[in-house]
Amino acid sequence: MYAIVEIAGQQFKVAKDQKLFVHRLQDKEGSKVSFDKVYLLDDGQKVTVGAPAISGASVEAKVVGHLKGDKVIVFKKKRRKGYRVKNGHRQALTELMVEKIVASGSKPAAAKPKAEKTEAPAKAAPAAKAVAEVDYSKMTVAELKAAAKEKSIAGYTSLKKADLIAALSK
Repeated sequence: MYAIVEIAGQQFKVAKDQKLFVHRLQDKEGSKVSFDKVYLLDDGQKVTVGAPAISGASVEAKVVGHLKGDKVIVFKKKRRKGYRVKNGHRQALTELMVEKIVASGSKPAAAKPKAEKTEAPAKAAPAAKAVAEVDYSKMTVAELKAAAKEKSIAGYTSLKKADLIAALSK
């Protein structure tokens, strides 16, 4: 399982038990931090893309320590002018250890099948047949987006025509 998350203004691909270095955070060493701007979740079977972020999803990490990055030398020179400037820089970093990735839909989805009755799948099957009868390839993009809105497909506004057809065909 991995996620794309925004930390300190940058996006990172993180997995459980991964160490990563980010721009300096204000949190103390040993404290736990949570990041709510999760843009993509992949649990191995299903990929969830947010529009722009996935509501309810978060990445929890522990601050391992604060340190400085490698020294970067900036040297400027203009030939035949006697102009030389030398500067150095060391970026302030925070080392994080990702402890867990929390998906928003994992707990409620597990609870729903237990609460559902046997009649509910029977009602869903005729609706699927009605959807299969519609030929989405002959529809315009506006009509596809309207159909996706009715089906509550997340992020339908940013999808292309082929992706909309694939999402509606499921």
